[in-house]
Amino acid sequence: MRFSLGRAGTRFAALLPGRTDLTEVRRDPRRDLLAGLTVAIVALPLALGFGVSSGLGAESGLATAVIAGAVAAVFGGSNLQVSGPTGAMTVVLVPIVAEYGPGGVLTVGLMAGVMLVALAVLRAGKYMQYVPAPVVEGFTLGIACVIGLQQIPNALGVPKPEGDRVLLVAWRAVREATENPNWTAVGFALAVAAVMLVGARLRPTVPFSIVAVIAATVVAQVAGLDAARPIGDLPSGLPAPSLAFLDPGALGSMLAPAVAVAALAALESLLSASVADGMTVGQRHDPDRELFGQGLANIAAPLFGGVPATGAIARTAVNVRTGAGSRLASLTHAAVLAVIVFAAAPLVSRIPLAALAGVLLATAVRMVEVGSIKAMARATRSDALILVLTAVATLALDLVYAVIIGLVVAGALALRAVAKQARLDQVPLDRGDHSAEEHALLAEHIVAYRIDGPLFFAAAHRFLLELAEVADVRVVILRMSRVTTVDATGALVLKDAVEKLDRRGIAVMTSGIRPGQRQVLESVGALELLRLEGREYATTPEAIEGARTYLKCEGVLVPPSVHTRVEA
Repeated sequence: MRFSLGRAGTRFAALLPGRTDLTEVRRDPRRDLLAGLTVAIVALPLALGFGVSSGLGAESGLATAVIAGAVAAVFGGSNLQVSGPTGAMTVVLVPIVAEYGPGGVLTVGLMAGVMLVALAVLRAGKYMQYVPAPVVEGFTLGIACVIGLQQIPNALGVPKPEGDRVLLVAWRAVREATENPNWTAVGFALAVAAVMLVGARLRPTVPFSIVAVIAATVVAQVAGLDAARPIGDLPSGLPAPSLAFLDPGALGSMLAPAVAVAALAALESLLSASVADGMTVGQRHDPDRELFGQGLANIAAPLFGGVPATGAIARTAVNVRTGAGSRLASLTHAAVLAVIVFAAAPLVSRIPLAALAGVLLATAVRMVEVGSIKAMARATRSDALILVLTAVATLALDLVYAVIIGLVVAGALALRAVAKQARLDQVPLDRGDHSAEEHALLAEHIVAYRIDGPLFFAAAHRFLLELAEVADVRVVILRMSRVTTVDATGALVLKDAVEKLDRRGIAVMTSGIRPGQRQVLESVGALELLRLEGREYATTPEAIEGARTYLKCEGVLVPPSVHTRVEA
């Protein structure tokens, strides 16, 4: 028990900030402070927009960006990650708000945070590397479509219709807008989106999102455009931390959505951290520590009324591109947003909702990497199928189911590809200098097969069918030195094949069984069957000699002398 507790303590200590983090912060603080300020300017409209889209209000998005952003910056596993509310998480939260209300969302976020901490302690972060690229691309494409559709009501200037299916809600909003068009809202949304998209091409370093939002707000106020509905009143500060929203009796019913939120937070955060690593030289995130930081962030954010948070790919990319080198940049981003909350809440509350919708529409467009999707679609049919299925499932179902479907399909196609690599080939039996009579004898009565690749559940039954069709021979030699792996199914199929051929009077001999594969063959009785009949040999020449002896002696086998050598 002492050892277990000590080991757990060591594992937990490895998740906490260390001296290395402080060293990184001191390296170039001026550059990190400037990067943090830039990210905060970009993050402000996104935090407001995602807060509104989630259903909890703009103040909730700001609280998340400040609290979760600061906690994840300190405890996360990436020096460059910026955390806060994201479009992907908003997609998951909308139906949760509809079913459980704002308090339910806060409870779900708290539960998800605890789950993320548990995953970090269990060292589950390393499994992110097994998510295939087509699943990630399809997931991102689907999220971009959902985010864009979610903005339709605000972009058209109509109240959000009832419903939890984004396609249905968007369609109802379009129908209502055709009956009572609000061209002011449409103009603001399109103008802000256009400024962001065109400006990003001309001057990538300029934060056009905040420029466009400020311009739209000024125009709305000066012109007195009542049709451009503003965000509404915002509190001038963060609320005091509270657990008043927590209902212990409802925790059981919220377990499923909490698992979905935790899975999405883990997936998106680790993906974002990996993207940041790829954009730099010498930066590598710690996946387990990243899960730990995101878990603490999601435990803290609900206490202040914030929605669940994840690592934000768009803001992290801005952070990297503006020269950030340590977690001081993401911490500065949270601090700047906190100052805005306390000092500029009245000004922020006047931003038109349509302008925020334009920001998110442009964000959705920029999330789609057309070149990457084309490359993935052209790679193989399997990759294209996985990408399309994941994207459609993201749009039609939900994000967690979409990832599960993508992983299941990718796994099935990968198994199919591996199974196709496995072969059972008839090979020349004799390479030595023997008489023509011996060659004729071998050609007439003995056949040798070489198994290449894995002998496992996805391919083993094909071998059984091929072996069962062997005819006009008395001895079959199976050369197994090139078998890469054997599972229980493969071992059972091999045993079944040996027994069936035995009943037909055909002796089966094996050669070159690897030491690492003997245990599984022995566990199902296949190895014992061969040993009892004296038919397991270390090398192919020994198996050939045994076959000749068997034929000459009319079935009397001479047991091999060596079973420990492996065929070269």
